[in-house]
Amino acid sequence: MAMTMSQSDVQVQQKEGVEDEQSMFRSDSGEDSLDGLMRQRCPLTPSLSPRKRTTSQSKTEPPLLRTNKRTIYTAGRPPWYNVTGTTFKEAFVIGLCGGSASGKTTVANKIIEALDVPWVVLLSMDSFYKVLSKEEQELAARNEYNFDHPDAFDFELLVTVLRKLKKGKSIKVPVYDFTSHSRRKEWKTVYGANVVIFEGILAFANKELLKLLDMKVFVDTDSDIRLIRRLKRDITNRGRDIAGVIKQYNKFVKPAFEQYIEPTVQVADIVVPRGGENFVALDLIVQHVHSQLEKRKLRWDISALASAHQGQPLPKTLSVMESTPQVRGMHTIIRNKETSRDEFIFYSKRLMRLLIEHALSFLPLKITGVSILRAGETMEQALMAVCKDIRLGKILIQTNHDTGEPELHYLRLPKDISEDYVILMDSTVSTGAAALMAVRVLLDHDVQEDKIFLLSLLMAEMGVHSVAYAFPKVRIITTAVDKNVNDEFHIIPGIGNFGDRYFGTDAPSDCYESDEGMDY
Repeated sequence: MAMTMSQSDVQVQQKEGVEDEQSMFRSDSGEDSLDGLMRQRCPLTPSLSPRKRTTSQSKTEPPLLRTNKRTIYTAGRPPWYNVTGTTFKEAFVIGLCGGSASGKTTVANKIIEALDVPWVVLLSMDSFYKVLSKEEQELAARNEYNFDHPDAFDFELLVTVLRKLKKGKSIKVPVYDFTSHSRRKEWKTVYGANVVIFEGILAFANKELLKLLDMKVFVDTDSDIRLIRRLKRDITNRGRDIAGVIKQYNKFVKPAFEQYIEPTVQVADIVVPRGGENFVALDLIVQHVHSQLEKRKLRWDISALASAHQGQPLPKTLSVMESTPQVRGMHTIIRNKETSRDEFIFYSKRLMRLLIEHALSFLPLKITGVSILRAGETMEQALMAVCKDIRLGKILIQTNHDTGEPELHYLRLPKDISEDYVILMDSTVSTGAAALMAVRVLLDHDVQEDKIFLLSLLMAEMGVHSVAYAFPKVRIITTAVDKNVNDEFHIIPGIGNFGDRYFGTDAPSDCYESDEGMDY
């Protein structure tokens, strides 16, 4: 069945028997991003005097912060996995195909802008050119190498990367240098996509690639316009001369388009004439993507999570530190709501040090620490005090007040974390929802489940069960386990809101209401 809105606007091809299927978020954000976020949102360093909660009277801000080098989305990513820790929804992948300089990237950027959702990844096929031999390098320098032939691309790597990205995994994308015709040493890390826009001249030329595309869009632009654009791009941005560009176009680009690219229009779901200027087509694409994302939503039921494992014995993966008179005494002090902030910080730090030292008895030397912001960051000092030069990562998880779900807002993980044992730190764990998300993030970055150690000063039984049920190989280590939580999922008797008491805020912060003894 085929539907045509208008030849001048958009052509739609919908295959019989094909059912509709369903961030950018890059985890290469640096320290400057986190500092900027915290300066603008919530201070992390404890002040000596209590801080009062303030209410902003300004207009609603867009869900992102821009620093000198990074863009940080403040609209978080809701759970992409179920209570068993298994990914239940894959990223929605849009494939954009078309001739060289047809406007694919422009169309992709306009789609991203119109979607107005975070966590969208733009993946370019240009990143996956093969590494050239010395002879091929010489041909490329003379404009005699065919970069438009299927053999020029590393389809095996491309399929592997796109498949992992679609499944929610962290991936590394090569960076291709068009001036030297080679890959750079550094690769870009990409993670956390709800929507992936994949664009390339041969995006539809590989059967395995086609299987990964949920929506296929062909950008159809007049050949003369494409040639003009290519001349401007290659001369201005890639250091080519006009004679070389025309020679390469006539010898390779035009024949390749006619032989390999133009025929693939037959597999497209939507054909977009005039590229980024075709607002009717762009609107149709955006509406379809929004409808598919809505279908794939799955709301978490925190109440169900909290009651799922009542009455069951505590798991064998749990290790509770010995309740010595010293430990019981420190718990008595920090659980007392009348304890001064100075004493609360002092005895919390002391208890953290004992917990870290206890956990190290289960671990080898090569470890990495990851804290769940903000309260989990308070445990970093104790870890650094006993582990010299330890690498640290951070994950920011917040509560969505409308849905009650945990949402991922930020992460910064050390390079090659998959090779290490990881100490995941949070001050308190109630239902375990934030801990589940943090563990899922680590697994998505190829950390082995049995190499993850969750450390917390205080946990509720349901939080222990939730983590152990979803991730039975994760070791859970704490100083105490309380039996119950109240209707608001606060641990009983608990410790209060650890983050507020430690940092001196006298009410839950607008920025952080996650796993701090109150929410999760």
